[in-house]
Amino acid sequence: MTVHKHAHRGFDIVGDIHGCANTLARLLEQMGYRKVNGVYEHKRRQAIFVGDIIDRGPRIREALHLVRDMVERGSARIVMGNHEYNALGYCTRARPGSGQQYLREHNARHDRLIKETLEQFDHYPREWNEFLEWFYTIPLFIEERNFRVVHACWDSKLIRQFKEVQGGATIDEDFLHASAAIDSFAGQVMDRLLRGTDLRLPNGLAITGRDGYTRQFFRTRFWADNPQTYADVVFQPDPLPEEIANRPLSEKEKQKLLSYPLGELPVFVGHYWMEGEPRPLKQNVACLDYSAVKYGKLVAYRMDDERELSADKFVSIDVDRPELNPEDLPTEDSLTR
Repeated sequence: MTVHKHAHRGFDIVGDIHGCANTLARLLEQMGYRKVNGVYEHKRRQAIFVGDIIDRGPRIREALHLVRDMVERGSARIVMGNHEYNALGYCTRARPGSGQQYLREHNARHDRLIKETLEQFDHYPREWNEFLEWFYTIPLFIEERNFRVVHACWDSKLIRQFKEVQGGATIDEDFLHASAAIDSFAGQVMDRLLRGTDLRLPNGLAITGRDGYTRQFFRTRFWADNPQTYADVVFQPDPLPEEIANRPLSEKEKQKLLSYPLGELPVFVGHYWMEGEPRPLKQNVACLDYSAVKYGKLVAYRMDDERELSADKFVSIDVDRPELNPEDLPTEDSLTR
């Protein structure tokens, strides 16, 4: 049975999966999805995945098949995550004269991030190439009449410009090549929508996080209302040192920040490795990434017609130990871009 769009009365928006296919199946079943001819579907609802199906977890290939089958059936949709984008860059040769072999450099850090994915497809090279082609069909964002979905950050201006340039919500190979230059329009679109916003630390300072990676930038909220200090905008697992957190934002820094007013449609993101009990970040912003691949939770939000998001609409399932073996767990220094 094919699920037709007009039959949907609600949407179940699902956070970053990262190869936790068994937990995904349990979450779908908990929400009333059942297999029909081998593919999960719901009689009245449609799932929407926020991206990052691949990397880190133990059942990446299984997760990709489950998700793609649902998308092709019409029982789900998906937006691109930074890990799908990274995989395209890692596996795409750069054009002659560019000075590099691949669009995403094959260095120790990038090798480590995609290691589990490539290993799990080692005996299925044709399948992996088919999934890479499928990634081009995945939109960067979804906008329904009453909500929006993007992997990391909704930037209305960039999205409007992107639709004018691309004529839709997907990228092509030319856009992928262009995005390798981070300062280009294509580079800015992919970095902003799939990785979020950040600010440079003041006075050339750098901080080393729990992942062992030293950064001169810190990740920021794209939805902050009238922020005054660095503490008002920081959004990452590692807190800023107190003397930096209390520092007032300059007017120039405030101008660099995005805002997402309360009057805008509810927006759903993943990407940010949340902890604790799922809840809205504000009444029209929700993150659905609760660190599934670190023995956290796989989380969904059951969206109907509400304009104000509610904590009681979240559904979650703990990732239990059989899903991940100890050797499968990512090390702290792998939890980076």
